[in-house]
Amino acid sequence: MSTNEPTDRIGTIDMIAHDPKTDETVLVMNQTSPWDGSDEQLHQLQERFNVYVAFLLDGELVEANPELAGKKARIEVRCAHMPDARAVELLGLIHDQLEFQNVRVEVIVREQGLECDCSGGL
Repeated sequence: MSTNEPTDRIGTIDMIAHDPKTDETVLVMNQTSPWDGSDEQLHQLQERFNVYVAFLLDGELVEANPELAGKKARIEVRCAHMPDARAVELLGLIHDQLEFQNVRVEVIVREQGLECDCSGGL
């Protein structure tokens, strides 16, 4: 049995919000399954990011939410488990690439009742 997120979620943005503290548009991507380092899981993560970025940069976000026009953007990956080494490497690469598009990437891990913001290393 695969521990990956369902493939039908690839085209889904889990949540869109406005963070009044930073005045950023926040797109939330939930990763509820454990990280297994598989090529399939990393491919799905990359595909999900492609959908999120296209939604931001192709104007779909502003079309659906005109009140968010002109706001800086952040993609927040909320994980139920700490990402493994391969996922951290991919998230780091994605972070670096999206920085050129003025899109921040933040990873937040909630594991065993603890909350950890892991974006500092990305």
